[in-house]
Amino acid sequence: MNEIAAKLAAARDHLGRNRDDARYRDAAATAVIENGLRVRTSGSGGAEIVSDMSPGVGGGGSAPSPGWLLRAANASCIVTLIAMRAAEEGVTLDTLEVTVDSESDDYGILGLDDAVPAGPLSMRVQVRVASASAPADLVREVVAWGVSHCPVCDAVKRAVPVEVEIEIEVD
Repeated sequence: MNEIAAKLAAARDHLGRNRDDARYRDAAATAVIENGLRVRTSGSGGAEIVSDMSPGVGGGGSAPSPGWLLRAANASCIVTLIAMRAAEEGVTLDTLEVTVDSESDDYGILGLDDAVPAGPLSMRVQVRVASASAPADLVREVVAWGVSHCPVCDAVKRAVPVEVEIEIEVD
């Protein structure tokens, strides 16, 4: 059994015996405006990303937009879950590539029509995969399992309750 499969088996075993350990609050991401619409977001362990908006809406175009980062998060999460499942199933993947794009309508984000959502109208996931040693049906099952268990993809597909807390400092 490879290292990934062994770690997953140990995690499943532990959580099977300790249900309360499975639910937790995820690490926070804190975003701070730097200049114009350029934003630096940091998290635990020194994690950090920078985003910016396109010049067409007042940004500097110096970094990926938050929407692109959402698509990147979805693509990288799906690849990860497919690779995890492949390791568990003993499937060697010679190629694994996921491309995520979306369709948007700027009327929503710019507030030109409140009936138009601010976020993507739809999202497409394209998986390119190859395995010289596993049957196509098994590879298809591995991919389907990875997509259906990806937490980022799930958050995009499902309405997730969002609680907003506002703290205003007044001088």
